[in-house]
Amino acid sequence: MIKSSVIFFIAILLFSCQSNTKNKVHKKKPNILFIMSDDHAYQAISAYSDDLIQTPNIDRLADEGMIFTNACVTNSICGPSRATILTGKFNHINGKIDNYFPFDSTQVTFPQLFQQAGYQTAMYGKLHFGNNPKGVDDFMILPGQGNYINPKFITPTGDTVLTGYVTDLITDQTLKWLKEKRDPNKPFMMMYLHKAPHRPWWPSPAKFAEFSKRTFPQPETLFDKYEGRGTAAKTAEMNILHHMMYSHDSKIRPETISKMGSVLPEIEDFENGFYGPYNRANEQQKALYDAVLDSINKDFELNWPKMNEKEKMNWKYQRFMQDYLGCISSIDDNVGRVLDYLDEAGLAENTVVIYTSDQGFYLGEHGWFDKRFIYNESFKTPLLVRWPNQIKPGMSNDEMVQNLDFAQTLLEIAGLDAPDDMQGESLVSLMKGENDKWTRKAVYYHYYEYPAVHMVKRHYGLVSKEYKLTHYYYDIDEWELIDRIKDPLEMTNQYDNPEYENIVKQLKNELIELRKKYKDSIELDQKYIELHKQRENLLKGS
Repeated sequence: MIKSSVIFFIAILLFSCQSNTKNKVHKKKPNILFIMSDDHAYQAISAYSDDLIQTPNIDRLADEGMIFTNACVTNSICGPSRATILTGKFNHINGKIDNYFPFDSTQVTFPQLFQQAGYQTAMYGKLHFGNNPKGVDDFMILPGQGNYINPKFITPTGDTVLTGYVTDLITDQTLKWLKEKRDPNKPFMMMYLHKAPHRPWWPSPAKFAEFSKRTFPQPETLFDKYEGRGTAAKTAEMNILHHMMYSHDSKIRPETISKMGSVLPEIEDFENGFYGPYNRANEQQKALYDAVLDSINKDFELNWPKMNEKEKMNWKYQRFMQDYLGCISSIDDNVGRVLDYLDEAGLAENTVVIYTSDQGFYLGEHGWFDKRFIYNESFKTPLLVRWPNQIKPGMSNDEMVQNLDFAQTLLEIAGLDAPDDMQGESLVSLMKGENDKWTRKAVYYHYYEYPAVHMVKRHYGLVSKEYKLTHYYYDIDEWELIDRIKDPLEMTNQYDNPEYENIVKQLKNELIELRKKYKDSIELDQKYIELHKQRENLLKGS
């Protein structure tokens, strides 16, 4: 009797221990791996479109999680996008309206909240503004834009220059942190941030050789004449033929251009646009680049003078795609390295992985490169999320979500409260397939950096699944309405079309309400215009 009682007691004890272990596992905080590239167009991820490139590693996140097909940004430019992601607030609130205005450093960022909650936090790669990121236990970031070849990094213990290619190096250091610095007794929140594929698009030597041999399909609107749009589209300086630089962008050596005597169309190049990046390479690295560079320059010298405008546009477009997509191929390879490590280390099951970009990018659509506009290619951004046991594999979502929402989403995933002054909405309900809990019908967008490089005029607007209403202001006063369903290429302004009169009225009222909701106003527009003019006057004075 006593023996059976002892056995029963041991059995109860074992069951209790197993139960407690299960509860601990259940309550264990998820790790967060936030991966962001710079200027990665959604149309250059094969989970969205396989017309240009295959990205099997990034696609894993779509296959094993959720892809958002209407994810977008609040302001399509690097620094402001990152400020919105970190704070969960629009740029007129966090102060970073463009790449020049300072970020309001009193703002609370979501890494700070993770750190306060006991997460181990780290940031490796490109931040783009500020050299001392808030809320991270460890960091290794590029100063400003950073460099592709043998880049310099800022760390808590001082600056260092590493030999190699930036995408590989950022990944090497991220993996080193995960393997050697990560505390296994704490959940982690790692921000793994790529410089690529930001201009001037220097692929690794191997990708440079591989992609320089490829030819890519032209977008349908490559030769857009902007006849159906207003002043802003017609005056922007982002045209591949007329504004993309020969040396800085297409890798034509300055001496090749000098030897040719006259290269049309005439385009002012950045000083050291070619040799600035190239001369960061050591002799061994230069030798790996030179064979491809020689081939490109020989082809340009022999054939450019014979080409008509359409042929020149296609030549520059192909050169752009070869370098841009070569950079992206390296990102995909390296994302694969990190995902493989999570699997090998047994971390994948409890790690939420997010892949996004700070905004989209034009890959020849409307004849453009760069971003800034509210048109789809720059307004939309890739967003893929893998959350094991919460997101069903292979899910897709087309709701209007924004980078404004990332902070609240990550906080809810971790079971943390978001501050009341954050302006986004958590995407957790969408990730769990509870679409009936999502009430947002339209998003708000506001771009400020004008007059400046690329000369994209200031504008704000409302975007729903069906329509896009935009107000261009500052030195013009023009409105544009795009029917997103009937006109997916965004070629025709319907604002003055009588058939859309009621829709325009309705959307204008909704836009007024959105501006109120997000605390934007005409007064703030004017404030930032005046501050811009003051800054310009100071620069002229100096």
